Amino acid sequence: MNEPTAPTPPDELFSVAGKTVVVTGGTRGIGRMIAGGFVAAGADVVIASRKADAVAAAVAELSAYGTCHGLAADLSTEEGARAFADAVAADHDRVHVLVNNAGATWGAPLVEHDKASWDRVLNLNVQGVFHTTKFFLPVLEAASTPDDPARVINIGSIDGIHVPVLESYSYSSSKAAVHQLTRHLARHLAPSITVNAVAPGPFESKMMAATLDAFGEQIAAGAPLKRIGRPDDMAGVAIFLASRAGAYLTGAIIPVDGGIATVG
Repeated sequence: MNEPTAPTPPDELFSVAGKTVVVTGGTRGIGRMIAGGFVAAGADVVIASRKADAVAAAVAELSAYGTCHGLAADLSTEEGARAFADAVAADHDRVHVLVNNAGATWGAPLVEHDKASWDRVLNLNVQGVFHTTKFFLPVLEAASTPDDPARVINIGSIDGIHVPVLESYSYSSSKAAVHQLTRHLARHLAPSITVNAVAPGPFESKMMAATLDAFGEQIAAGAPLKRIGRPDDMAGVAIFLASRAGAYLTGAIIPVDGGIATVG
């Protein structure tokens, strides 16, 4: 029988200090919350967004709390994902954590949900996640060790778990696809890379602004935890997944929604 080992101190168990972390869609909303958490925790963070001015502004803000760089990238095409991965690899020979957060939404009545709504959402939300992960494999594998695998964290949604009230057909379908893609990648990339997904509920963001303005109080009242998500809620789960504490978890879909998915 093996002798019991001493417990790992929490500041080591949950540490991401010194890790290189890439966050797509990191200039606002969920991505900005996650990027900010990693910067404050001592990681070397690279954020990406389509708009160069948004990247520059976010980098300037986050650099006040730690190390942050940024690149403009369009991840809705295979070529864009490849160019982004190549640009990151030119400056970083290892990436410990890839957060696939960049995404788009679309809401319209059923009869108005046309091909454009599906192409725009699926190209970024599903193909973008797949191609970005594919092109980051060399630097992720370079960062991996047997005790500390590299991590991919995909951002899904509770709308991919339960049926949303709003008519966001392409968005909810895309997030369900992200969840299944997460499980599929997790099986094939183990043991060197773990792949998990976070399924956020309502958080204050540009994507959710109109919904929260109209229904925010109702949504909070309907949540078992009776509130909207806060930045620390999202940063906390991402840091857990990226730290030693999350090293034995892969293929999981974690709702961070105040319990909404349990009652919807």
